[in-house]
Amino acid sequence: MNLRGILPFSHDLLTRIILPGDTVIDATVGNGHDTAFLANLVGVNGHVFGFDIQQEAIDTTTQLLTEKHVANQVTLLRENHAKMTELLPNQTIKAAIFNLGYLPGGDKTITTLADSTIKAIEGALSMLTVGGIVILVIYHGHPEGQTEKSAVLNYAEALPQEQFHVLEYRFINQRNNPPFVIAIEKRKTKPVSAN
Repeated sequence: MNLRGILPFSHDLLTRIILPGDTVIDATVGNGHDTAFLANLVGVNGHVFGFDIQQEAIDTTTQLLTEKHVANQVTLLRENHAKMTELLPNQTIKAAIFNLGYLPGGDKTITTLADSTIKAIEGALSMLTVGGIVILVIYHGHPEGQTEKSAVLNYAEALPQEQFHVLEYRFINQRNNPPFVIAIEKRKTKPVSAN
């Protein structure tokens, strides 16, 4: 297939902008594959902050990072990603990635939720450097996923084009609610209003 799949496409975007020494966020570490990928991109002088509310995800990711010898450049936080600006005050990031839905192979009743996801996206965008990117991989083949998908699309479509480029990448002829990507690039910071 010449068209890039959803995850390879998101990784291509990250590879284009993340440089050694950058700081990035994995907002939903899950089984740790994106976390490890990001850790390789930022290198030993960069850093990845990873969030997940499930201890199972933190444990699995810790093991994977150790096996790949990249654990030193990663901090894992067993916290809701909606708290990222509170937990990482004054932090600037080059990129963030979200895999929305439930932990693959885990408890399908524990999912990301629309309200906390929107708060987390807002937080990531506020921390993002100009030229940086936030990637949302949206898995919506479950009831909460449909609610979350609608909320995220409404939020992303309303972002001001003067400040952000917003891209949607999806396959439109696949069955069973295939995942898709929303990528948000920060074009410039919000202008400071004169009083």
